[in-house]
Amino acid sequence: MTITPGTLYLIPCTLGDTPAEQVLPQHVINIARSLQHYVVEQTKTARQFLSALKHEQPIQTLHFATLNEHTQAGELANLLTPLLAGFDVGIISEAGCPGIADPGAILVSLAHQKGIRVIPLVGPSSILLALMASGMNGQCFAFHGYLPIAEADRKKMIVTLEAESASKGQTQLFIETPYRNERLFNALLAQCRPQTLLCVATDISLATEQIQTRSILQWKSQAAPQLNKRPSLFLLLANR
Repeated sequence: MTITPGTLYLIPCTLGDTPAEQVLPQHVINIARSLQHYVVEQTKTARQFLSALKHEQPIQTLHFATLNEHTQAGELANLLTPLLAGFDVGIISEAGCPGIADPGAILVSLAHQKGIRVIPLVGPSSILLALMASGMNGQCFAFHGYLPIAEADRKKMIVTLEAESASKGQTQLFIETPYRNERLFNALLAQCRPQTLLCVATDISLATEQIQTRSILQWKSQAAPQLNKRPSLFLLLANR
């Protein structure tokens, strides 16, 4: 007897303590709280998220497998086992959309190789929300993740990204560990040209959200934003 594989759902989650119904469609919430099998970055936060959604079954009866930076290559195939047995599975990222700057992309790739149906669900992506609100080029952009920590390497990368932005008209997006946000912000002010645009998008989708786009010259003439330990994205767009 041939078993039809289950469906892999990419389940977005909230970016903080915002109530799910404010950022997730009801259809997404219904699917997220109906599954029995999940692949998650952190079991604790996934359980909290599903509890907040009022899952149809007791949380302790659900099945969780972990996929994060510590997952070994040899463990990946096992994550497909429930899908190949006919069960639907949901991937839950630690924050935002699975597969976007997230290890879930590895499992999605394997699912395609096995002919497993993959369905992405609508939800908040801090990268896209920041780009939408920045006023910068949304037709040509690149997300670079984290910039180097070492000062010399970071300086070199900032100069490179600014030059690339100027030559292509490309919006450059990147992030930093929240407790190093202010250090990165100051490095951008020190290295970028006065007319280069810098958007700082902080606490996206939360009640404390702040998104501002200013030239480097304008940022230097006003009080610095309070960024310490607050999730933020940085976007650059240089004049050609």
